[in-house]
Amino acid sequence: MGDVILKSITLSSLEERYLELSSSLVRTPTVKLTSPFLIDLIKASQIYLKLECFQYSGTFKARGALSVAKQIPEKEKKFGITAASAGNHAIAAAWAAKVENLSAKVVMQTSANPFRISLAKTYGAEIIMKEGGVATFAEADKLMREERRTFIHPFDGLDTTLGVAGVGLELIEDYSELDAVVVAVGGGGLISGVAAAVKLQNSKCKVYGVEPLGANSMSQSMVVNKPVTLESVNTVADSLAPPMALPFSYSVCKKFVDQFVTVTDDEICAGLSLLQEECKLAVEPAAGAVLAGAIWPLRKQLVGKKIGLIICGANIDAQSYGQFLKQGYEKLKAEF
Repeated sequence: MGDVILKSITLSSLEERYLELSSSLVRTPTVKLTSPFLIDLIKASQIYLKLECFQYSGTFKARGALSVAKQIPEKEKKFGITAASAGNHAIAAAWAAKVENLSAKVVMQTSANPFRISLAKTYGAEIIMKEGGVATFAEADKLMREERRTFIHPFDGLDTTLGVAGVGLELIEDYSELDAVVVAVGGGGLISGVAAAVKLQNSKCKVYGVEPLGANSMSQSMVVNKPVTLESVNTVADSLAPPMALPFSYSVCKKFVDQFVTVTDDEICAGLSLLQEECKLAVEPAAGAVLAGAIWPLRKQLVGKKIGLIICGANIDAQSYGQFLKQGYEKLKAEF
């Protein structure tokens, strides 16, 4: 990835995009953790939760999707947008299209959670179902060619990073003296924006990325110094399961992220359970991964620190949520 594009990620460019989007987005709250159990377990001096789960569409992805949609040239808007996704990005792209008065044909995998399919339809998008990731993206590509729709990528690209950076800008505005920020990682869209926003305002603040052990493309990419594609993925955190890292997000992460760690599915579910019991938050596994990262692989680095945890999303149906809670409870019972 050329330095020219990376150099376009400046504090002023992040702030400019934030101002452009802010009137259409929720300025999500940052709250101080009050759970004695978690405070004692992590032993950080202060823990703050950035509640991006209360964003429009239920996740941070609304910021990136809207950022891309707003850059569509006027003459192209009449053709609408398309997107390819197993869930959260489909919902966010449909929402962004509605905000911008664009038609939307969103391609979703047949394996997608029915709850998320229903949410995407709620925003007025036409949903096209296709088998598997390759077929899903192929259909979106067809819509780009035949109907001239603008493709909104689920995680990679400058406009996505600029939009999602609002999460980090708000966090640092709320608590400027953080020592560390912990972020869940799928394709790298969220952490690319958050890391850039945090580091450009507080270079001493560490940024840690947390991936599922069964979908750790960014961790592997950092080891070999280039984006990698996994042969397969296996994790309960379906929104953290893209099988590949891509050049732009990889390059931004390489520049701004201090360390990537992995967590098991049991740890992810335990994090989800603790967010419910100790923080009164019903969230999806991706958010559980953030707390799991702080409790397990990152605990030593976070002792005595002021830390921020990005609670990234909450699009989950009751049945799946109950199963994950049970899995997490078993892990906690065995360990604590």
